[in-house]
Amino acid sequence: MIQWMGRLFGLGAAATKEWEHVTELDSSEALASCLARSESGPVFIFKHSTRCPISSRAHSEVGRYIDGAGESGLPVYLNYVVESRPVSNEIERSLGVRHESPQLLLVRGGQVIWHTSHGGIRSEAMVEAAERLEKGE
Repeated sequence: MIQWMGRLFGLGAAATKEWEHVTELDSSEALASCLARSESGPVFIFKHSTRCPISSRAHSEVGRYIDGAGESGLPVYLNYVVESRPVSNEIERSLGVRHESPQLLLVRGGQVIWHTSHGGIRSEAMVEAAERLEKGE
């Protein structure tokens, strides 16, 4: 679906390339795998609405983070909240953070350790959150 979304919004290959290694959270099994992975290291979960221009801007910011961080960046998981509503609801229940979209969660050990939404979703904020985590803050 990630490649398809790039075509839908008229994005070229370069604009969707950074999303190639992002794992889509479209099932309970995918969410369980994401949370299991968070046991060995932190991960970002990005909840994105394909119907919202604010979410579209946030999507670009997350893409900038992915592109800039490269292989050294934290893994990013993507939930399309409209298309995968049951999983979006499950994320809210499992992690105890009220749903918003767009929304970005930093998860470690199956627990949310930082989150933001709407205009707070910026590539710089993602870098800062990852750096604070690395420093033990």
